[in-house]
Amino acid sequence: GAWALYPMVVKWAEEFKKINPGVTIDISAGGAGKGMADALSQTVDLGMISREINPVEVSKGAWWVSVVKDAVVPTLNSENPVADTVMKRGMTSNEFAAIWVTGKLTRWDSLIQGASGELPIHVYTRSDACGAAETWAKYLGGNQQDLKAVGVYGDPGLAEAVRKDKLGIGYNNINFVYDSKTKLPVAGLRIIPIDVNGSGKVDKEEEFYSTLDELIKAIGDGRYPSPPARALHLVSFGRPKNTVVAEFLKWVLADGQKYVPEAGYINLPQEKLGEELGKLEDRDQKAEVGMQ
Repeated sequence: GAWALYPMVVKWAEEFKKINPGVTIDISAGGAGKGMADALSQTVDLGMISREINPVEVSKGAWWVSVVKDAVVPTLNSENPVADTVMKRGMTSNEFAAIWVTGKLTRWDSLIQGASGELPIHVYTRSDACGAAETWAKYLGGNQQDLKAVGVYGDPGLAEAVRKDKLGIGYNNINFVYDSKTKLPVAGLRIIPIDVNGSGKVDKEEEFYSTLDELIKAIGDGRYPSPPARALHLVSFGRPKNTVVAEFLKWVLADGQKYVPEAGYINLPQEKLGEELGKLEDRDQKAEVGMQ
């Protein structure tokens, strides 16, 4: 499922298998839409979802636990002629909506007063049904299908499209725009600061994009807006009956949380984690399959 959750689940799987060597966990990204479809069809035990679960999916049997939090961030090419100015002024949700939704803002030189030359904005979005696009669209007041842009498959693909286009603008889950080792933005990309208060500049309380650790802290304390910050989920068709699946989810919500910060994500509050554990512990029937 979701690219947003993929790196975190890979880490969890590695650690869980160390204490349960007989367990096999196969993981594949492909977008939240794919994760949900495969979970509901019982093709997989768990789907990775990076958006809200909708009522139609619930009516079809979707059951889920929230496991961690992250965010979607807007990006531009680091060699954009107006990049330095954009980093100082930031952009508002209305300006982003004028680029992706209404199409009223089509030029960088219209956005930045005094910019020289004709600088069209090359807009990119995700081509696959995914939580990142749905979350970004929700922040802009719409749905994924409302985003008017060139479609690119997957988080890596969208990041690469903007990296190759000096006039490009896009969005990504945070773990695809920051280097996991250095905690700095990946080469070729810059994260566009969101001008939350609409002051026309990036104020001190809005300066937290230099490193992944700074951004994670801002997401955790609410300075980065939600959306585009959001909780991430693992979903199944009904409450898991397989003991291995249930035990994995319990471990994720308990011991597995210690791996969250180092993987570049944000822990959910303890109260929320307790609520999610309660969903598993309140099973109507005992698990049918024993752990091997």
